[in-house]
Amino acid sequence: MRRWLLLYLPLLAALLAQPASAQSRSQLGPLCTTETTPADQMIAACNKIIALKVFSGAQLATIYFWRAVGWNKKGDYAHVIADAAEALRLQPAQAIYNLRGSAYYDKGEYEIAIADFNDALKSGPPSGTIFHNRGNAYRGTGDYAKAIADYDQAIRLMPKSALSWQNRGISKEALGELDDALTDINEAIRLDPALASPFINRSVIWRAKGNIERAIADGSEAVRLAQNPPVNVMTPPGSVVIAAHVHRALAYEAKGEFDAAKADYAAALQPVASDAGSRANQATAKVRLSLLSEPAVQPRQRADMAAPSSAEPVAVAQGQRMALVIGNGAYAHVQPLPNPPRDARAIARSLREIGFTVVEGIDLDRAAMQATTRDFLREAARAQVAVVYFAGHGVQIDGRNYLVPTDVELSTGSDVVTAMVDIDQILAGLDDQIRTNILILDACRNNPFALPEVARAGPGRSLSASGLAAPAALGSGATSGAGTLIAFATAPGKVALDGEGDNSPFSAALSRHIGTPGLEVQQMLTRVRAEVVASTKNKQVPWSNSSLLGEVYLAAK
Repeated sequence: MRRWLLLYLPLLAALLAQPASAQSRSQLGPLCTTETTPADQMIAACNKIIALKVFSGAQLATIYFWRAVGWNKKGDYAHVIADAAEALRLQPAQAIYNLRGSAYYDKGEYEIAIADFNDALKSGPPSGTIFHNRGNAYRGTGDYAKAIADYDQAIRLMPKSALSWQNRGISKEALGELDDALTDINEAIRLDPALASPFINRSVIWRAKGNIERAIADGSEAVRLAQNPPVNVMTPPGSVVIAAHVHRALAYEAKGEFDAAKADYAAALQPVASDAGSRANQATAKVRLSLLSEPAVQPRQRADMAAPSSAEPVAVAQGQRMALVIGNGAYAHVQPLPNPPRDARAIARSLREIGFTVVEGIDLDRAAMQATTRDFLREAARAQVAVVYFAGHGVQIDGRNYLVPTDVELSTGSDVVTAMVDIDQILAGLDDQIRTNILILDACRNNPFALPEVARAGPGRSLSASGLAAPAALGSGATSGAGTLIAFATAPGKVALDGEGDNSPFSAALSRHIGTPGLEVQQMLTRVRAEVVASTKNKQVPWSNSSLLGEVYLAAK
């Protein structure tokens, strides 16, 4: 779906033709050096040749190269990188840089991949395949302008390259240029109607345009084609069929055909995901399937689970703007916080005033918080913009951030992870290519086992002074979509203050600026940051991380 094989046979021929060897290809082992050899046989044959210790230099580089190809077929990118590195040490070559860069790409390490693709372009003639692959890596970083420029070069050098047409269309779609994107992806389908991935991406565009029937039809064609994909050792195993099922499921869900959506999400979870994109798709499938498989919590049930709670289910129209606002302060087992309920009510009021449908929850225990979050994620599938605001305690465990319900009891040996709400799961549940997601967290994180120290920890809005961690990525779902922004009340590793007034410094500033007409969201956060820094005398500096693809206005211009 993202890239194809750079033909290795020219490299092999060049290396075997070097004066250092008169060996024929058959002597090097056809099983090792034939592209169509099954992965395990290829790796085993290359292992035997390496063990003979009769080759060196360029010829040994060739064997390491082909063994890396075998590992690539299996989706074992750590071994691909190791073997490609050894091949490059023995004999640098364009195709080897390309192979290693592609492995880094599949691991989600885009900047390193770009460096390898740069070296590949420097070490040989202009290659449409390498321009294409570098374009993919730029697209992974969110630099769509550079990605489109590289796809332009790829198309110039390989005008019949269906995947370059497709990926240029994907980049244009990410920038909101839906008609131009549709033109490119239609050309990809014309050039190679047997490829499933262009139908997947055209399905996304139809859904963004509100044409759900066409989205489902293209998704169905993608699922059909993905069952017998063209042989391509550079396509991560299972990636196309996973993506096909996820995106058809999203279309079914948008139509309200939930049983069909559940079947597709379940099918997407069957293959083993080897690359970053497939793992992200499966994260979305897992969350969405869970959301659809459990009944929505009714108001009476929710009231029984937590008191007081103002959380109520809402009906959301297609394209509506929706927000989840939670303020937890009445903690039973850790330091209570006076301001989060007031903060949440102020933010909820501001969002309603600018047209958001708001799900509001105050002092929610574990059951109520998880149920309210799940109901919101279920309904937000049809929203165009989704905002999540949380004020209260937050913690970090094993590199993941969690929001803390009021009844959580953090003690050594307790299963604290299941007792809280995982921010990554919220992001996975929201992830989509046609929605803008904004998470605003007036919370911090701590070592959850430092309970005695926590109880004496002053006015900080965290359970320790360690603060929340910066996210490794903006969401664990399928794509960066229309863009995601995560705003924190303070910088990573720092503590957000609860404040001495009726609201925390961050929420007080946010409620003043969030409804300003015509103020772009990142400009709004800049104003909030400046106000918080001034009011706290530099003790607290709000921080944000964004993959937004354009200007986003919460209040109309």
